[in-house]
Amino acid sequence: MTPETTETKMLPKFIQIHFLAAWPGALLNRDDAGLAKRLPFGTATRTRISSQCLKRHWRMADDRHALHELARRHGVEGVRTKRAIEREVTGPLRDRSFTKEAVDAVELAFLTKFYGKNAKDPQQRQALLFGRPELAWMREQAERILSENPDAAAAKSAAEVWIKEEKANLNQLRDQNVLAASLEAALFGRMVTSDTRANRDAAIHVAHAFTVHPEQAELDYFTVVDDLSRRDQGDDAGAAGVFDTELTSGLYYGYVVVDVPLLVSNLTGCVRGDWAGDHDRALAAQVVEHLVHLVAEVSPGAKKGSTAPYSRAELVLVEAGDRQPRTLANAFRDAVALDDRDTNHSLGHRTAGKLAGYLGQMDRMYETGEARRHAAIDDLALGKDIPNGSIRELATWAGGLVRDAAI
Repeated sequence: MTPETTETKMLPKFIQIHFLAAWPGALLNRDDAGLAKRLPFGTATRTRISSQCLKRHWRMADDRHALHELARRHGVEGVRTKRAIEREVTGPLRDRSFTKEAVDAVELAFLTKFYGKNAKDPQQRQALLFGRPELAWMREQAERILSENPDAAAAKSAAEVWIKEEKANLNQLRDQNVLAASLEAALFGRMVTSDTRANRDAAIHVAHAFTVHPEQAELDYFTVVDDLSRRDQGDDAGAAGVFDTELTSGLYYGYVVVDVPLLVSNLTGCVRGDWAGDHDRALAAQVVEHLVHLVAEVSPGAKKGSTAPYSRAELVLVEAGDRQPRTLANAFRDAVALDDRDTNHSLGHRTAGKLAGYLGQMDRMYETGEARRHAAIDDLALGKDIPNGSIRELATWAGGLVRDAAI
């Protein structure tokens, strides 16, 4: 079945993004001991990049395809913080004519409502994701309460009454603006323990990336030299500091799934089952396009000053289908050999070959008929059966599937 035929007969309920990217001599994601994160899988232990690390870099990227810039343009930015109330709700009101005691009373009432019994100590709070529209609405409510109740006791009582009446807080705002909880919440989900109706299921699912081969690690020993040290003046000839850190190298497989019906529902407020109906899917399509670029072009990584961990994916495969997605990670359950003198092919070429071989076996077994396209350098190309173009063309195609879908 040709890609064009498949695309016309199938609604893209799921868009899957697979990528292969390599980094040499880096420390992309550390554990609590400062070592590279690892993952036992199949025949070997691999180096790992957590999904949290990947998502944060994609969310916060200073890039033309940045999701936070897309959110800003649509007025649906989000803030993940423990200090939302002090900084964004009551903080701006402290420069007004309200008394400190009244603002303190309202602030404590709001803190307790959203952050629970440990609200007084910021370190004990849950970091919550608030949308800018939500924060602006809460600030308006706090200002109204203070304007109508100028003394501390009255303000405290009024704030408590408002909170009690607003059992499902922010529901009025959510009814008016489906994206009040922010674009980030619509894409990556949100959990608020104090209000289950404020929760959002993530429309974008991200797996932990891992090396397709056994881990490759090296302990880097280094010293710090004191520039003003003078041996001729009796200073110690030794280093000013001696340190070591772990560095790793590897070719990573990564996997992302976009739940298209949920994405459109989260962004438009439509019923999930009616996502392909008469709804404005322009923003959903933009999200998918931007995500393909971010997955391919934005590197995670710490120790930037000493490792310059900048790389780009050498293979990005996008699939669109109407059945449950499935990872291709199991293509590497048996780790790819780092050196294969029998074939004399590169690690990347052999990895892409294993990926293509496993994909073909799954196709024969399940006949799910996904539409596919990819962007790859020559050594990692998957063959003529899957169209191969640029990342821009791939992103445009993926976004178009969402924008043009119709029942």
